[in-house]
Amino acid sequence: MTTGATLPSTSASPTARQVWTRARGIALAFLLLLAGAVAIAVIRSDARHGALDPRSVDPYGSRAVAELLADRGVSTRVVTTLDEARTAAGPDTTLLVAVPDLLTPGQQRALHSATAQSGGRTLLIAAGSSSVERLVPGVTADPATSFGSTLSPECALPAATRAGAADTGGIRYTTTHLDADSCYPSERLATLVRVPDASGNGDTVVLGAPDILYNDRLDEQGNASLALQLLGSRPHLVWYLPSLADTSATGTGDQKDFLDLLPSGWLWGTLQLFIAALLAAFWRARRLGPLVPERLPVAIRASETVEGRARLYRKADARDRAATALRSTTRTRLAPLVGVPVAQAHAPEALLPALSAHLHGDGQALHLLLFGPPPADDAALVTLTDRLDALEREVRRP
Repeated sequence: MTTGATLPSTSASPTARQVWTRARGIALAFLLLLAGAVAIAVIRSDARHGALDPRSVDPYGSRAVAELLADRGVSTRVVTTLDEARTAAGPDTTLLVAVPDLLTPGQQRALHSATAQSGGRTLLIAAGSSSVERLVPGVTADPATSFGSTLSPECALPAATRAGAADTGGIRYTTTHLDADSCYPSERLATLVRVPDASGNGDTVVLGAPDILYNDRLDEQGNASLALQLLGSRPHLVWYLPSLADTSATGTGDQKDFLDLLPSGWLWGTLQLFIAALLAAFWRARRLGPLVPERLPVAIRASETVEGRARLYRKADARDRAATALRSTTRTRLAPLVGVPVAQAHAPEALLPALSAHLHGDGQALHLLLFGPPPADDAALVTLTDRLDALEREVRRP
C-alpha cells in the first residue's frame, strides 16, 4: 500500500510580509546608524582634507603659515617622497616632516642619516614612539599625552620665550641630551624638544602637536609667533608630506604588514572583548537555569485550551497544522479499536488494512481521509473534521 503524501511546509511559518513587519524596526535603526556613520565620515573627511598641507585653506590645512613665511622671504616647497626630502636637506633649509609615523623604520633611518649632519633644521610634527627614537636618537615619546593643549614655555629657548603660551599640548617627550632645550612641559615632560646636532650648526625640533600650524588655530595664543620662528630660521622650507605611494617604502626591506597598521593595544582590546563575551554567556546561562514545574493558580478547562489554539491556527491560516493535529488524534484513537498498537497508528501500511477489514470499506478513501493533503480552505477543513468524526463513530458502533 502506498504511503501518505508528503505534507508541504507549514503555513505557520512566517510569511515575507510578517518577517518584514517584525524586522522593519531593526532595519530602520540599522539604516539610520549607517546614514549617521556616512554623514560623520563625510563631515570629518571634508574637515580633514589637506591636513597639514601648506597648499590647503581648510581649517586643518597650513596655507596661512605658508603665506606669512612668504611675506618674510621664506620659500615653501612641498615634497612627497623620501628621496626628495633627503636631497633637499641642507644648511639653508628647514625640513618639516608632517607625519613621521607614516614612514617605515627603513625610511626613518635613511632620513636621519641625511639630516644628522646637514647643518639645517629638521622639524618633526607629533612624532610617536614608533618614529622619534629612530629620527632623533636619545629622545623618547611618553605613552601618555598631555592633559591640556595650551602650555607655557618654561625654558630658555628664544623662540619659545618670545612666543609665550602656545597650543603645543600633545605627545610628551623625554631626552638624554644634556644640551637639549625642553619646552612647554606638561606634568614635567616637554611637548617641544630642540636637540642641536654634533656640529652645532643645525638642530632637530620635535613638536608634540600640530595645532600651531593649523589655519584655524594660528591666530590663537602665541601659535603664529612660535610657528614662524620654528619654520623661518632658514630661507628655504621643505614641507615633507609622506605618501603611501612612495616607492622607497617598499625598497628598504621594512614594509609594514597588516598587523603593523593596526593601532597599538588591539591585541589586549580583542582579548578583553573575548573575556567579556564569555562572562556574558556564562551570566545568561546561569540566569536561565533548569526548568521548574509550577502549579497554575487557576484551572483552565480543556475546551478553552482547544478554542484558544484553534483561534491561533485560524489567525495564522495554519489549516495544515490543524488538519495534521485532527488526523493524528483520530488515528491514535482508532488504532486500539481495530487491534493496531498505538506505536503503529501513524503508519498507513499498519492502520489502513485493519480499518478496511473492520469497515469493509475502500482503503483508498480511508488513506485520503487519514493521510491526505491539507485542506485548501476553511470549508474543506470543516468538512474534514466532520468526516473524521463520522469515521470514528462508525468504528465505535457495535
